[in-house]
Amino acid sequence: MENVTERVLKSTAMGSIRGNLRSGCLEFLGVPYARAERFEYARRADSWEGELDATRPGPSCPQNRAVHEHLENPTRLFYKREYREGIDFTYSEDCLNLNIFTPERAKNCPVIIFFHGGGFDSGMNCEGPFDGAGLARRGIVTVFANYRVGVLGYLTHEDIQAKYGRDGNFGLDDMLTAIRWVKEHIADFGGDGENITLMGQSAGAISIQYLCLSKDNAGLFRRAIMMSGAGLFPKFALPKPAADTRSYWLYFMELAGCRTLEELKRVPTGTLFDAVEKIKALRRDSTYNTMPVVDGVLISAPVDELIRTPLPIDYMIGYTNADMFAPVLAFIGNRFGKAAGAYIYYFDLDAPGDKNGAFHSSDLRYAFETLSGSWRPYSGRDYEAAGELADYMANFSRCGDPNSAGLPRWEKGAPALCFAPKGTAMGRPDYLKLTVNMLTKGDPKA
Repeated sequence: MENVTERVLKSTAMGSIRGNLRSGCLEFLGVPYARAERFEYARRADSWEGELDATRPGPSCPQNRAVHEHLENPTRLFYKREYREGIDFTYSEDCLNLNIFTPERAKNCPVIIFFHGGGFDSGMNCEGPFDGAGLARRGIVTVFANYRVGVLGYLTHEDIQAKYGRDGNFGLDDMLTAIRWVKEHIADFGGDGENITLMGQSAGAISIQYLCLSKDNAGLFRRAIMMSGAGLFPKFALPKPAADTRSYWLYFMELAGCRTLEELKRVPTGTLFDAVEKIKALRRDSTYNTMPVVDGVLISAPVDELIRTPLPIDYMIGYTNADMFAPVLAFIGNRFGKAAGAYIYYFDLDAPGDKNGAFHSSDLRYAFETLSGSWRPYSGRDYEAAGELADYMANFSRCGDPNSAGLPRWEKGAPALCFAPKGTAMGRPDYLKLTVNMLTKGDPKA
């Protein structure tokens, strides 16, 4: 990030807030949008006492890597170096906060709300790529949201069902709460609450897809950008009914030394994640029990039924040449994109510095023009592609059409706009290359 030049004080309907002024950009960091007790649904925070200091990022949701780092795992080490090294993170269960970036004199600007990835069990809104200054220069307000992940975001239990008439999906509910907060309050920061685009990568993109399958969310947002997470995964990887995951969480509670949900609410955070370590070592199905569930409310029915009638909004989807399960992501993304009339892009620009290709999430630094914050030796074509991708996304967030003068033409619903070493143009992804990458590269390695 560029250096902060001075502090700024803004008056809002919620109270006074102090943020940072950078070159042509204001940032308000760690802004609370909700409060939530452990294993309870969030309550929106619409005011604060006194002056809110929003000059530093707020805490992130506690997660396993904060307690059990696993640096011996090459994939974990890879992403730490890529996006988290050198950043001082804090963790707290009071973690529902936003980082808001605006043009210096913002007024009625289009709004992008970004939800980070992390496999539903990790991630935070202040990782290395997540800087809204580039989009602010294009007249866009960008909001990066924290939400609950892992055990704190997706535990299910019959007592929760009895209390709320639903259970699980705390993290997904947090996202919906953040969207409603932004819609209500973003005008105080120069944004247009009637022109919101959701944007996310990996688990963040999949979560957005689920939100786009509920008619109850019609009118909350106009557009969706899904990076490496659009389409429909094989049936075994789809959300289960909430009740079908409860036995997993009862076993988890046993490993945590708890007989009741009330006991689990009171144990130290470290005890929760010690139990996470134990259950991951004992069971191979943790991934499919620690993600969104069919709760009858946020996800009202099986996803493979709901996906037939997504919200009639504007869509943009993308995938990379060495994505996780690259040919699968390309196939399901293209299928959904064509059915929904989406703008589809294929990122075929290998990240320099190693042999991991355009790895899963490599397009994030391009989209937010944060290449210079990386250890990688990015050069001319990388910066050119970053400028193009940021332009396309800014244009799309304004009106649903990414095209403008000076950019290669992007056709809606056509095979894909390919970002390649020699330039950007419409084309078809190379499924042979995607398959070879999946078999030979797999998860990126340090």
